[in-house]
Amino acid sequence: MIRDEQWLLNEKYAGKESAEYEADKKRLAKGEPLGYVIGWQPFLGLKIYLDSKPLIPRPETEWWVEQLTNAISGTPYRATVQAEETFSATLFSYKRSELENKKYSCGAKNDSVPRNRICELRFLDLCAGSGAIGCAALARMPGAQVYFGEIDPAHEATIQKNIRENNLDASRADIRIGDLFEPFSATNFSCPYSNLEKWKYPCGDMQFDIIAANPPYIPIDRELPASVADHEPARALFAGDDGLDVIRRIATALPKHLAENGVAWVECDSSKVEEAQKLFVAQGFSTEIRTDQYGKPRILVVSFSQC
Repeated sequence: MIRDEQWLLNEKYAGKESAEYEADKKRLAKGEPLGYVIGWQPFLGLKIYLDSKPLIPRPETEWWVEQLTNAISGTPYRATVQAEETFSATLFSYKRSELENKKYSCGAKNDSVPRNRICELRFLDLCAGSGAIGCAALARMPGAQVYFGEIDPAHEATIQKNIRENNLDASRADIRIGDLFEPFSATNFSCPYSNLEKWKYPCGDMQFDIIAANPPYIPIDRELPASVADHEPARALFAGDDGLDVIRRIATALPKHLAENGVAWVECDSSKVEEAQKLFVAQGFSTEIRTDQYGKPRILVVSFSQC
């Protein structure tokens, strides 16, 4: 019995062979990814269900999301701590004293806000797919309001399931369907505040303290393994002739949606990471290229230049 068959037997069928198991073995033999056959993929201790067949989360993504969340986990978020302590030198240049002015009310869509709840960070999982990144943020960042931006409405129910089945705090989650930042633009939600309140709760294009994105970044003419090309969604894989069509649009829109002292982590194709970097530099950002666990340049860490 090959490894994937053994994993399938143990995880989906509790070690008991059956006609259904034999049918699933045939799916594996035809090249269907194990995650789709089992129905879920592990991701930072979570079970990420794949009911709507989103892109399967990769180990490289899991690795850098862990780096991102580890930079924050264990760090107090409350603005009542000593103001001069550095919040997180690996992520932000601002100090906790500035968080006093960066509290965000938590609420459902359209930012309708219960006044008795405060979240101090806004986290966006952009190009969310299964919602694996945002679910990891919900699990590891108890002080954050987590937004999911996804273009395919079929994946909304999958994200909801992943929040529910992993016993995450759904009250801190907000799923919005649309093209990149479109659901977070001022034209797509109404300001819930009165004119007297707007000075305290400004309305406009929604901004985020942390943006984590695993966008499509594969050049259209690149040949992929059949297990990927024949089964995973092309929309989540390919991005034009150079693989940068979506990243180019993210770079252009990012100045309106990244908070002044925020940071964006963007996964890129290792062969195009320097070209992707130039797109963000052209928008006035500082960028850092980071490698994945295999030593390949994989992630751009983007923030506003601190002059």
